[in-house]
Amino acid sequence: MAEASENSVTKHVTDDASTPAATALDETAVIARDLIRFDTSNYGSGRANGEREAAEYVEARLAALGLAPQLFEPEPRRTSVVARVPGRNPEKPALVVHGHLDVVPADARNWSVDPFAGEVRDGMLWGRGAVDMKDMDAMMLAALGDILGAGRQPERDLVVAFFADEEAGGGAGSSWVVDHHPELFAGATEAISEVGGYSITVGGRRAYLLQTGEKSLLWIKLVARGVAAHGSRLIRDNAIAKLAEAVAALGRTEWPIRLTDTTRELLGEIAGVLGVDPEQVSPDELALATGSASGFITATLRTTSNPTLLEAGYKHNVIPDRAEALIDIRTLPGEEEAVLAEVQAIVGDDIEIEIVHRDVGLESSTSGRLVDAVKQTLERHDPGAPVFPYLLSGGTDNKALSRLGIAGYGFAPLRLPEGLDFPAMFHGVDERVPLDALVFGRQVLRDLLLEY
Repeated sequence: MAEASENSVTKHVTDDASTPAATALDETAVIARDLIRFDTSNYGSGRANGEREAAEYVEARLAALGLAPQLFEPEPRRTSVVARVPGRNPEKPALVVHGHLDVVPADARNWSVDPFAGEVRDGMLWGRGAVDMKDMDAMMLAALGDILGAGRQPERDLVVAFFADEEAGGGAGSSWVVDHHPELFAGATEAISEVGGYSITVGGRRAYLLQTGEKSLLWIKLVARGVAAHGSRLIRDNAIAKLAEAVAALGRTEWPIRLTDTTRELLGEIAGVLGVDPEQVSPDELALATGSASGFITATLRTTSNPTLLEAGYKHNVIPDRAEALIDIRTLPGEEEAVLAEVQAIVGDDIEIEIVHRDVGLESSTSGRLVDAVKQTLERHDPGAPVFPYLLSGGTDNKALSRLGIAGYGFAPLRLPEGLDFPAMFHGVDERVPLDALVFGRQVLRDLLLEY
């Protein structure tokens, strides 16, 4: 595997160096572009292109830094990479720094560029995974290269991991590694990963969001049953009609606002910047004051239930006896059972609910040494910009690590231009990241790992 990885690295770096424009790219962008060029699309339900080539590429880069990476492949081509980096003070608890190598699929017909070409245009790197999350993977590798290449060590031991299968819940990635090789994370108490550390603008002032928690995950299937018959008959017990009514009712449900400790603190910080009383301004209004970041934040103030897939029938003139719908539900931590009961009440007793995948919600401390270190490092690189805690509306591989008692945070530092709709980049069309944001992230991550 290592031999194939080295060939892969050589090929990609040579290709980059062969064009005049490429020579000006920071190494972080080069690595991210290389990773984007590996189509690691994960379609879910066990269908995926696999992460093997991307994992071999990462393995070769880690080995070139003098590390001893290990590859894990519980299913063919579903490959994760883990390595331990010795720190100057091994008596301190280890820190897990992790990313994932898979991406959601992309339909090239809807994109302005080839989603797997890693094109550089308008000062940005375009492609599937540019923000979710091959940018962070690249920052990790580049920051480690800066540290180890200079003959230095991080302050504490690091467990660096590049997982497979995050986009389908981690069953062939982080969850499998945690369950089968917990010894890899021995001594680790905290972790940092994706969907935090990026900048937002509030009241004309730049600030950063540190992800200190994430909502619970409930992927469910609604099943409606009826009478199979010829399409010309009068059939009132129609599975598709029953399912459609249930999906519409659930999809239109307005879940009530419920603040957690994290969201209450975030809204207080936003109100402080705006100079308003958080008791006099609604949570949604405060969230909207963050601009495009509200695309994430408003969803953290309540449960969400979004229909994502419908399946029924096989011929135009045949009424099917079964119809199914997939619903993506994200609840606040600890509210899973109450929400499931409410969902059953909304869709009615005739609709069966099957749980496809379920995972925990998390809320880590919004204070402490790691949080202080993040704030101090960002202050050095962007003086005067405050750091706010926030609850992620989605989920990360931190869920799996939490089973080992590891507190997870989202910190993939990016200083972004005010007009960029960053939340829209996640799983969206024309996903892209500014090149200078990648350089910023590399520098911030390097300093954090050196000093924390």
